[in-house]
Amino acid sequence: MLFGSRAKTTLPTEETALKGRPTRPYAVPARHEVLGTPLEGPWPEGTEVLYVAMGCFWGAERIFWRLPGVVTTAAGYMGGFTPNPTYEETCTGMTGHAETVLVAYDPTQTTPELLLKEFWENHDPTQGNRQGNDIGTAYRSAIYWTTDEQERAARATRDAFQKVLSDNGFGTITTELRSAKDAGTFYYAEDYHQQYLHKNPGGYCNHGPNGMTCPVGLLKQDEVPSQQDILPPSA
Repeated sequence: MLFGSRAKTTLPTEETALKGRPTRPYAVPARHEVLGTPLEGPWPEGTEVLYVAMGCFWGAERIFWRLPGVVTTAAGYMGGFTPNPTYEETCTGMTGHAETVLVAYDPTQTTPELLLKEFWENHDPTQGNRQGNDIGTAYRSAIYWTTDEQERAARATRDAFQKVLSDNGFGTITTELRSAKDAGTFYYAEDYHQQYLHKNPGGYCNHGPNGMTCPVGLLKQDEVPSQQDILPPSA
């Protein structure tokens, strides 16, 4: 078994990962501190869910709860092996999980492309198992989709943003692209992690605009609603 810095930057196997536990070892709040919506559902009929990882989930979650059309967001752990992990376990790198944000949204009010535009533009997706000063597989960049439309948007925006990155002297995107089914269960993080930067306005955040623009409008127009269709009348 690996320990120390190497463990944090090397994904464990299912056999070497921490064993976890059969049930969640802590309580999760019922409602979103900002949006007032159920954190674990049920959500309105038609709500879709996209999972994204882009480093520390505190700042990442705030990016998405501010967006039009988002029903709720939550911080959690996903993409690894350990069932019902704790934050401390995830930080060791021995669960295989990434710090992940659940984004539940109304597909009549926004699209996967618009959500992923925010994803690409607010972190550096070329850093591998780190984001800024946060080092380890828990901080890797990832997109886990639940619909075919989300998969198409993930691949199209990835390819388009790679050109933008290359034109600006950045390297190859390392973002993990997988279906949520393949990535496994999303485990909600502890109470104090949920909407952390709302509860702690001066708290740590290493997210923000990277100065580059991700093109949208990449999918065929009959595959997604137009931007005019999804924006509220007052926009």
